[in-house]
Amino acid sequence: MPIVGVGVDVCDVGRFAASLERTPALRSRLFTTVETDGRSLESLAARFAAKEALAKALGAPGDLEWHDAAVLREAGAAPYLRLTGTVLARADALGVRSSHLSLTHDAGIATAFVVLEG
Repeated sequence: MPIVGVGVDVCDVGRFAASLERTPALRSRLFTTVETDGRSLESLAARFAAKEALAKALGAPGDLEWHDAAVLREAGAAPYLRLTGTVLARADALGVRSSHLSLTHDAGIATAFVVLEG
């Protein structure tokens, strides 16, 4: 399968925390309830980085909705992306057939890496 897009993003966890504190509604604008349920701040920052990395892999169009890309994880499995709505439409237009996601956080920095295959 050919690579359709690659995206990477980093998020300063402290700065992210300050943004959530300053703007409490930001959490619900960025994440679905399933994404935030019981997650640590570091985990949320990594999920935010994943959404940013995905947007970059899709060519960073300005019309993507935050909730149309969900970062999910089932017990004992790697995290994955669920695409719907505007994000799915863009992925389909680019011929994306599968996505790969890697998340990490350490020393106050969260990082996400996304690879899209056609």
